[in-house]
Amino acid sequence: MAYQLTIQRPAEIEGIGLHTAVRSRVRLVPAPADTGVVFRRTDLDNFEIAAHADNVARVSYATSLMRQSVLISTTEHLLAALYCCGIDNVFVELDALELPILDGSAKPFIDILVQAGTRRLRRKRRYLRVLKPLEVADGDRRIGIYPANEFRIHCFVDYAHPSAGPQQVQLTVNCESFSRELAPARTFTFVKELLALQRMGLIRGGSLANAIVMDDQCILNGPLRFPDEFVRHKALDLIGDVALVGRPLLARIVAHKAGHALHTQLVNRLLADRSLWEETTVDRAPGLASRTAALPVVSRLQAEAD
Repeated sequence: MAYQLTIQRPAEIEGIGLHTAVRSRVRLVPAPADTGVVFRRTDLDNFEIAAHADNVARVSYATSLMRQSVLISTTEHLLAALYCCGIDNVFVELDALELPILDGSAKPFIDILVQAGTRRLRRKRRYLRVLKPLEVADGDRRIGIYPANEFRIHCFVDYAHPSAGPQQVQLTVNCESFSRELAPARTFTFVKELLALQRMGLIRGGSLANAIVMDDQCILNGPLRFPDEFVRHKALDLIGDVALVGRPLLARIVAHKAGHALHTQLVNRLLADRSLWEETTVDRAPGLASRTAALPVVSRLQAEAD
């Protein structure tokens, strides 16, 4: 796609937060070119926080953004949907601290983006093209980003559970592949972790309706949506976190047992070293225009108008 996109019309959805259990409403509103993704806390006089690595606050069990002590939590599922559907510019109005968890996946956000449609803006899209490899590790957890002429991911997990590992997924990411292969994959947890997480003040809104829950031997609320739903959800989270680069990526990312902390560490180290990347447009990236034109199109999301 050569030009930036926003949404055609507002769309909204509501539900409870996974960690706070507080009901919240998300409303997506069209934004002009070069705005980026900007959250607005409507309960705090429309205080704005840009979805950018500079504003990352907490990344333990969810990715949160903060500016001037104002917090927005659990952003990764929405950010992944916006990123993969090519929405460069949008205001995300939120009336509470945390985005709703909905069914634990990104599919409900894809659904409201279908309702919203897209509108092409009169400004060229600028990509961040990785020029040299960067790798980050923490014990046996590691993640790397490498040069490529499209956005690809390779994600591996292993939870030493009869139903949850080892698993891996490789994907060239675009709106259609994300909507079909990753967006429906739900977050998950283990029964043995529930009490500890609740003592930390987390997953107060968690239930069998918005997460896959496992004991030591089996899944308590099957069936799974995919046999490898766990790694697919980790790939979803990865995309939501790297979206904080603030530009669509031309790169290949390989993640091995990584999580939010390593994802955001990679993003921060990448942005801090200008020798690792360059900004480019379709007409300056050899081969990108033809590859972009050949990508499968989700027709309902392409109601573009100048």
